[in-house]
Amino acid sequence: MRGMATTIAQMTISFGLVSIPVTVAAATESRSVGLHQVHARDGARVRQRRICEAEGVEVPWDEVARGYAAPDGRVVVLTDEDLADLPLPTAAKTIEVLGFVPSESVDPLLLDRPYYLGAATIAAARPYVLLREVLTESGLVGVARWALRTRESLVLLRVRGHVLVAHTLLWPEEVREPAGLAPPELQPSEREMDMARLLLEQLADTFNWDDQHDEYRHALEQVVQAKLAETEPPHAPGARVIPTEVVDLMAALEASVESARAGRSSGREEPTRDGD
Repeated sequence: MRGMATTIAQMTISFGLVSIPVTVAAATESRSVGLHQVHARDGARVRQRRICEAEGVEVPWDEVARGYAAPDGRVVVLTDEDLADLPLPTAAKTIEVLGFVPSESVDPLLLDRPYYLGAATIAAARPYVLLREVLTESGLVGVARWALRTRESLVLLRVRGHVLVAHTLLWPEEVREPAGLAPPELQPSEREMDMARLLLEQLADTFNWDDQHDEYRHALEQVVQAKLAETEPPHAPGARVIPTEVVDLMAALEASVESARAGRSSGREEPTRDGD
């Protein structure tokens, strides 16, 4: 069962002279199985201690701060008050819209964390719906700035169903260059392109997002439950051998198309006969 989105902040979308008070809720959650570091011999938890390098003593949480190490070796200690009072250009609790761009112009590599935005008040409903509908109709997405938990970032404003979504973006300078990773420029033959297009069509027809689940989490839970019951845990299936070199590209494409076509045919339900 999926968890419900919980409000973590209240902010205001600002574009032009329009203001929309909104709630902010994390749109995703981690569903991984929680594993702890333990002593292999007896299963006891292994704890990490915060030790001061200068005094050699354990430091309680209320004495832990964040610090910046300067090139000359000096350390600047930053308090929570310092971080909450940064001289940012973005107004506190404001989602300041900078402009609107075509959705396809946004590099998916920049996408970071998604948040749902809800109308915070009854009065916010009308401008909220207006922004949602105009974004849907135009095919544009908004680019804005916000400061959430003292961290300023760019955000992408888009529509998902009936809800506005703020998707935090990495700054362009945070994306590395892929120098030297692309292979030499080669021109596939038209026959290879035709067969690859056919394979894409076959796979596009059979893929369904709702069929995808976290199999790793399920497998890990099976092993944990078996160990709790002191029974033999399930084991990994035999490794599937995937060739690392393509000897005959056309043959591989043709075999892939046939396999996809056969898979799609076997997935169809047989028509029900009258009287069955």
